[in-house]
Amino acid sequence: MMMFSSLRLRAAALLTGFALVLSGCFMSPGKFTSELALTGPDSFTFTYEGEIFFLGLSKLARMGAEVETPFTANCFDDETYEARDCTKEEEAEQRKEWEAGAAERAEKAKKDAETMKAIMGGIDPSDPKAAEELVKLLERQKGWNRVVHKGDGLFEVSYSVTGTLGHDFMFPMIEGFPPTNPFVQMFLRDGNQARINAPAFVFQTSDSPFSGIGGFGSLAGLAAMGAAEDAKAIAGESGEGNAAPEAIPGVPTLEGTFTIRTAPGMKILANNTDEGPEAAPGGGEVLRWSITPRSSQAPTALVVTAPR
Repeated sequence: MMMFSSLRLRAAALLTGFALVLSGCFMSPGKFTSELALTGPDSFTFTYEGEIFFLGLSKLARMGAEVETPFTANCFDDETYEARDCTKEEEAEQRKEWEAGAAERAEKAKKDAETMKAIMGGIDPSDPKAAEELVKLLERQKGWNRVVHKGDGLFEVSYSVTGTLGHDFMFPMIEGFPPTNPFVQMFLRDGNQARINAPAFVFQTSDSPFSGIGGFGSLAGLAAMGAAEDAKAIAGESGEGNAAPEAIPGVPTLEGTFTIRTAPGMKILANNTDEGPEAAPGGGEVLRWSITPRSSQAPTALVVTAPR
């Protein structure tokens, strides 16, 4: 008999996913193509074509926010720590404690719902028209040329913006949303340097599955956690750790390409691509990352945009 069932472990992962919403990791790329082109010493163009997943508008978050885990008594052998059947007295005592915390759990769920609404720019995720409101919000912002809700919190978008290198840049930036979940960042440094990072374009880091944004490089890491917990549960039951677990449904696959292009005369000082910069037709260089569920490093580069 397993100490915890696979189903309960998966439910725990779902609740963790809801916690990620409240801590800031509420958006994630799905399948995408993105490019940042440094077109001149004082100009750039950024594009993003593909999927964006909003956890707060998905069934996954509603499960974590609204469905309370049914009471289950758990008892273990004091010496072996293996699960055993509870006595009637033990079950009654555990049920009493569980019922005593009902009001506190309900109050926490209410506060979590209010927090989620604030994070979503005032959009109530429980409103049936929440996705429609988000589409309207995005479409009235510059750069969001097409926004289509595909269902269950997954949006297909076409984004393009041209700007100057007089300020830092971050994508996505959404009116009323906290800027805590960046896909791509560009920080300008003295000496005509630009540091470019894409922290969300990674499944999970090689150092630790908990060292990305909000605990994961992207929400795809949530699926990995659920799969890992299933594998542990299966291993605990069978003694073998090579069973093939299922990922948690509802989290889109992280898969795409991210490209940085530089204009002639610019110099790439550092990057973490596999192949390094390639020469571009007409001059300049190209850096390209292929993002898959096996990716363990977020794209990063340092570029000199003009002679010092």
